[in-house]
Amino acid sequence: MAQKIVPNLWFDGNAKEAVDFYIDVFPNSKILDTAYYPHEGLLDFQKRLAGEVLSIEFVLNGNEFGAINAGPEFKFTEAVSFVVNCKDQEEIDYYWSKLSAVPEAEQCGWCKDKYGLSWQIVPKDMADLMKKPNAFPKLLEMHKIVIADF
Repeated sequence: MAQKIVPNLWFDGNAKEAVDFYIDVFPNSKILDTAYYPHEGLLDFQKRLAGEVLSIEFVLNGNEFGAINAGPEFKFTEAVSFVVNCKDQEEIDYYWSKLSAVPEAEQCGWCKDKYGLSWQIVPKDMADLMKKPNAFPKLLEMHKIVIADF
């Protein structure tokens, strides 16, 4: 059965580059389909896009996504992020090293990648960790989550 809700990510001309990057980062990932802007029927301001990637359907670690090359009108914000539930510190370290590209955006396990997309790199048992004494103040001091510091 196809996934009912599929996040669609808006890019400014670099959707293919971003999708290739994400597929390299996450296991069990692949491109499903790529559509291209047509050579006919485009408005004057769109004609520069003829033959370029329009959209990509892809899978990241078993989850379906879409990507569209649609221009500079919209940017990613922290209002939407993707949670990566990690089995251990090694996995947290791996994803953090791959996805964190904006140090000033790091806080409490949140990071931003080189495309501006926000990620939460957290242990899968985060809810249990937060039940420990003084967990919240410790979390507020962290950029990348270090499980042993809870």
